[in-house]
Amino acid sequence: MDLYEYQGRDLFAKHGLPVLPGGVADTPEQARDIAEELGGRVVVKAQVKVGGRGKAGGVKLAGTPEEAFTHARDILGMDIKGHRVERVMLTLTADIAEEYYLSYLVDRAERTFRCIASVAGGVDIEQVAAETPERVASLTIDPAAGVDDARAREIVAAARFPAEVADQIAEVAVGLWRAFVAEDATLVEVNPLARTADGQILCLDAKVTLDDNAAFRHPDHAALVDRSAVDPLEQRAKEKDLNYVKLDHGTVGVVGNGAGLVMSTLDVVAYAGERHGGVRPANFLDIGGGASASVMANGLEIVLSDPDVKAVFVNVFGGITACDEVANGIVRALELLTERGEQVTKPLVVRLDGNNAAAGREILARAANPLVEQADTMDGAAARAAELAAARA
Repeated sequence: MDLYEYQGRDLFAKHGLPVLPGGVADTPEQARDIAEELGGRVVVKAQVKVGGRGKAGGVKLAGTPEEAFTHARDILGMDIKGHRVERVMLTLTADIAEEYYLSYLVDRAERTFRCIASVAGGVDIEQVAAETPERVASLTIDPAAGVDDARAREIVAAARFPAEVADQIAEVAVGLWRAFVAEDATLVEVNPLARTADGQILCLDAKVTLDDNAAFRHPDHAALVDRSAVDPLEQRAKEKDLNYVKLDHGTVGVVGNGAGLVMSTLDVVAYAGERHGGVRPANFLDIGGGASASVMANGLEIVLSDPDVKAVFVNVFGGITACDEVANGIVRALELLTERGEQVTKPLVVRLDGNNAAAGREILARAANPLVEQADTMDGAAARAAELAAARA
């Protein structure tokens, strides 16, 4: 989960890192009030999870509360690279003398943790690495040892930070690692890590990505989720512990068991859809290896409730998952939706193979639901689902 800057700033403050006082507003009036409370020149920054805010006009300086009101009014509602600005953060300004860079991240390629540090902050670190690689230090971090004062000073030396701020930056490096570990983050980044004219080191930006797999250890992280940015179907699926991802511009709902099979199903549907006007899969939904009838019903309910879906392809290879359980889940889902008064009109193409496939096919045949068709092969089922979706488009 990527955090907004203001959320990252609050997290940094929680772990004792040096940040400027500020607040977040979703109306111009609130922005004016925060500027009055701060009592000085402020910066008004659009809160979107994308870079390039300054170039897009999403970062403005305000000398008075009224200017803060005006800037907030202009920034709120702005579109920045497809992201609508719903709130702004205001902080006091700083007299910046130099800008540095510091981050910790999970290096998946090397299967380790890494620190990236540079005396050339304020711009994309990728640009710095490409143009002046000698100005970027990259160090692996032993997860067992972490970053203590000694390791922090090695980071400072490798990045060639000025001697006069070495102690402060070492302290920030230790604190940033502490936040990284305590919050189960996969990335914590400060850009810029600023040196002010009076020699103070400040974290003037905060980019944080939290590991969703560790969410069970952090109930407080639930408050950081931006509900407005989460697809409602994905949110409902998450509440039911389903592995569901909504895809853009798709009309064939896909339900399968096992991530590999579902990924293959998406490819087969897309290929079959080329012969029917470019029909595409609408979602990824893996019901898992031991899915029960209730899990199948929950998954099918989510897919059928997607207004973009015109037909559904249920592709199950029975192993741990028994095909008769899947078939019972399909029947139960259709009955459940009918009992709720929801009119189910979308056709389902079902391909069952493997463990108890014959029993599963018999259950569907006995149910004799006119919306359900059975297919013997994966390619045949995908072609039929694409054909049905195209006919209903």
